[in-house]
Amino acid sequence: MEAEVGGASPGLQARLAHFIEQPRVQNTIIAVILLNAITLGLETSPRVVEATGPWLEVLDHVILGIFVVELAIKLIAYGARFFLSAWNIFDLLIVSISLMPSSGPFTVLRALRVLRLFRLLSVVPRMRLVIESLVQAIPGLGSIALLLLLFFYVFA
Repeated sequence: MEAEVGGASPGLQARLAHFIEQPRVQNTIIAVILLNAITLGLETSPRVVEATGPWLEVLDHVILGIFVVELAIKLIAYGARFFLSAWNIFDLLIVSISLMPSSGPFTVLRALRVLRLFRLLSVVPRMRLVIESLVQAIPGLGSIALLLLLFFYVFA
């Protein structure tokens, strides 16, 4: 009998990790993120909302459900290791914001649903590499800024 780890058997965790990391699944998530971008854009048009409002809302809920299922699979598959990846935490925060009620004091959070588009940064490896490179370059950019400031001061 397999030992239980974090409430899921190691065999189940390995199968879920293999499933969620497949290129086909990742490409599907990218397609869902792009579909989400389209629906969010359509929701900015009063005419479109008037004509298809209920359908857009249902589609938005389905998309959010897909994101929640993806995160649940990752949480089960990786267990505590899920939280070692800043990208996973980023995804969790964005989806959590989307789950908050959009009434009363939380109405402003509804506008933050557009942040779901930033999930592309965590799903597309090349975009992730660009962001990581930019973060690593920040200290060097600070040195360049100080050098320019010194240069302007001397010639002022």
